This record gives sequence, structure tokens and C-alpha cells, in this order.
Amino acid sequence: MGLLDALDSVRKVLRLPPRSRARQAPPPRQLPTVAAVVAALRTIDTELDHHDGVWQFNRMYLQVTELVDERIREGYFANAAFMERLDIVFAHLYLDTVQADAEGRHIAECWEPVFDQRDQPLVPIQFAVAGMNAHINHDLGVAVVATCQQLGLSPSSPGVHADYVKVTGLLAEVHEQVRQRFLNGVVLSVDRELSPLLTLMGSWSIARAREAAWTNSEVLWELRDSPVLRDSFQLSLCRAVGLAGRTLLVRVAAPI
Repeated sequence: MGLLDALDSVRKVLRLPPRSRARQAPPPRQLPTVAAVVAALRTIDTELDHHDGVWQFNRMYLQVTELVDERIREGYFANAAFMERLDIVFAHLYLDTVQADAEGRHIAECWEPVFDQRDQPLVPIQFAVAGMNAHINHDLGVAVVATCQQLGLSPSSPGVHADYVKVTGLLAEVHEQVRQRFLNGVVLSVDRELSPLLTLMGSWSIARAREAAWTNSEVLWELRDSPVLRDSFQLSLCRAVGLAGRTLLVRVAAPI
């Protein structure tokens, strides 16, 4: 814990108002609203072939983003401004990856398995889960820190973690819908070849991934003033997430 964070802890114990933090300006091309994010995801949805593995993830991500946008407008979150900015910053890590890949530029190693395997005859849910693996296990922690810096907050600011946890339930709800869409057309008692796939998909948990992502955000926050260590940690994290993504995209059953 840095000196300023230690002082923040003392202020909290003494019930003093939180120290104001310098804000970092958003990137010039950052989208302004969650509605704009939804529009960008819908554009990708219409442009990609429905057999494309990236489209499989994008379809699910669009559904999640629409749900989060709805909850923000309903007042579901304590800090709507933070949640909207987090949703935007988080989405850009995926949207920028899609654009970089389309332009032939390098993409982060955590996303490479999804984009490298996008044309392979795998089961759609594999791409949905592999995309979540990259976006949550790597991107989310990065997005939390960037959002806090843009808004002059920290991961320990009041309400930040509580709202973060609320999203986990929404994601789990959508993930279960995706899983059920896959299972509805399958007779498990007959098609035994699917057992390895179900075991593989069942080994990945949104709740555990988001818990790990929060820890990663705390680590990145503590390392924000040590750029060499921060970049080294983030690179190692990115590579580890990419390795996990490749295991999620192995062919373990005949395509459905």
C-alpha cells in the first residue's frame, strides 16, 4: 500500500471526507455513453458472419451490455456515473481489439485464441466462454483502474466494489441463458460425446473470474506508480489468460 492510500485508510477510520484525486482525461475517441457502446456492438453483430467465433462472443456481450444499460437507467447501481464509465472503458478493450484485428494490427495475447480460432468448427458456447475469459480475467481489472483514474476515484472508494459485485449477478444470468440455449438442442443421455465439453465449460466460472479480476485491479492500482512492475504484471496476466483461452477452444466434441 502506498503512502497516499495509507492516508486514505486513516481518513476513513477518522470518518474524514475522502481526499480528492487528480483525474485523467479519457482517450479522445472514447465513446460517450453505454448507448453508444450498444450501437457499436450492434454494428459488429450485423457485419460478422454468424459462423464466426467472434460473433458468438459479441452476441452474448451485446446482451449483457443492453442489460447493464437498462439497470443503470433504472437506478440499480449506487453510483451510476461510475458504472456507466466502467462499462464504456471496459467495452473499449474489446472494441479496440476488433478494430485492430480488422486493420491487421497486433492484438493482446489474451484475445489471440478467440481471433485465431474464430473460423474453426467449434461449439458456439466455447467462443462465448473464451471471450469472457479474455475480457474478464484480463480486461476487467485494467478497466477498473482506468475508470477510477478518469473519475478521480480508487477501488476502495465508497460504493465502487458493491456496484462491481452487483454486475456479477447480471453476467451469471446471461451466461446461464447462453448455456441453456446450447443445451436445449442436445439430448445428453444419447450424445455422450458432449460430456467432455460440458466438463470443460463447467470448469469456468463468471463469479470466480470476476473475483480474480477485482484482485487484479487492486494489484494494478497499487502498482500504478511503478510502471515497470505494473507493465510486467499486466503482460504476465495477459499471457496466462491467453493460455487459458486456448484450453477452452480445444475440439472436444463433434460440432453441433
